[in-house]
Amino acid sequence: MAEIFPFRGLRFNPARVEVALAVTQPYDKITPAMQARYYDASPYNLVRIILGRSEAEDSEGSNVYTRAAEYFRDWREQEILRAEDEPAIYAYSQRFAVPGGTRELERRGFIALGRVVPYREGVVYRHEQTLAKPRADRLNLLRATRAHFGQIFMVYSDPEKKVEAALQVEREPDICVTDEYGVRHSVWRVVERERIQAVVAAMSDKKLIIADGHHRYETALAYAEETRAAGGAPAAAEIRETQATAPARAPGPTQYENVSRSGKYPAHELVMMTLVNMDAEGLVILPTHRVVFGLPGFDADLLLRSLWGYFQIEQLPASLDAAQLTAKLAEAGREGSAFVAVTRNDRYLLRAKDDGGLLDAVSPRQRQLDLVRLHKVVLEHVLGLSEDDIRQQRHVSYYRDAGEAIARVRQDANVAFLVNPVTIEQVREVALAGEVLPQKSTDFYPKMLSGLTIYALD
Repeated sequence: MAEIFPFRGLRFNPARVEVALAVTQPYDKITPAMQARYYDASPYNLVRIILGRSEAEDSEGSNVYTRAAEYFRDWREQEILRAEDEPAIYAYSQRFAVPGGTRELERRGFIALGRVVPYREGVVYRHEQTLAKPRADRLNLLRATRAHFGQIFMVYSDPEKKVEAALQVEREPDICVTDEYGVRHSVWRVVERERIQAVVAAMSDKKLIIADGHHRYETALAYAEETRAAGGAPAAAEIRETQATAPARAPGPTQYENVSRSGKYPAHELVMMTLVNMDAEGLVILPTHRVVFGLPGFDADLLLRSLWGYFQIEQLPASLDAAQLTAKLAEAGREGSAFVAVTRNDRYLLRAKDDGGLLDAVSPRQRQLDLVRLHKVVLEHVLGLSEDDIRQQRHVSYYRDAGEAIARVRQDANVAFLVNPVTIEQVREVALAGEVLPQKSTDFYPKMLSGLTIYALD
């Protein structure tokens, strides 16, 4: 099952840089405005590595990936990034309020290395599909830097909470920063051998489900496979792709040799993870609402008539705001599959009635999911979108905030569908069955900061 290891991570040196100004949200959550803000925050902000700016004169020999490698090398030489003296596992706490709420929650986990294994081995499970373009981008960055800067968010089941017990720390954290969303991130180094051994032993029978980081996990897997096939670090000529790609480093010892290795496996066989117990408090999944736009000849009345055969439809007062609509939806969801449709002038509560055989091709566990019914019955069958349309977001966009989704309909979109969040039980059931959820089904909140620890392969 899961193989977990401590490591000698790289961390931002607080004597040289303010850590809060150097760490970032995960690369795929960084908007252009956030990227600009991170660039301005510090010359050592990690955005320069994980999501650097493109330049007009970029070429195969000079691009975002080569610049990332240069920053990473320079920061290590200048001790902006400094390696730990001994291997550690890092206890990680996030204190936060759910968006729209006030009650503070805490999600606890730990950062460690985990062995990268194919899904077919039954150790690591996915719950969503990935796209080729993000995988290629992350693979180019990994080839150029030979390092992992953000943690893959994994969940596991531990009802007895043995891991949390082994990682209880009663001292001030080694890192404590509050991010732009008001989330307080605290990290403690755990170096005591008996504690580490207890965590490793407790994790040895666990299956891991990827919560966030599918693209980065599959990137790490691809890199491990190509490095293994090459007998070491791959040569530049073997890894060129159609887009600009930075050359890989040559194999062999470097001045950073064994900074982060477990000793049992080569460095490229491991990846940095944050592991969270799905049976503990603080695991929050937010809904991701769907907005349909740009459909030629869209007719809201025709949509409503087409939905009558599949749903019980209740018209809701137009005065209801986003909070009231989601509260109404949550109540209906306790009785079965339901979602809210918002057109420019009206709001409707849709309760599942009959799928008309449209869900016969999906498994019984998937038929119970609101989003599967929304995608198959409404988006594909009634509105005529293809799976590829949805995957490529040609006529569908996604919003965490229900108010923003509704506002988009008032502006120019055709219709918004507000949904209830997927539960962790549904994620576990689908993932362990070897199946995947529809795109953008889960939004685990909050996100793990990138740069709290860094795993360098050499």
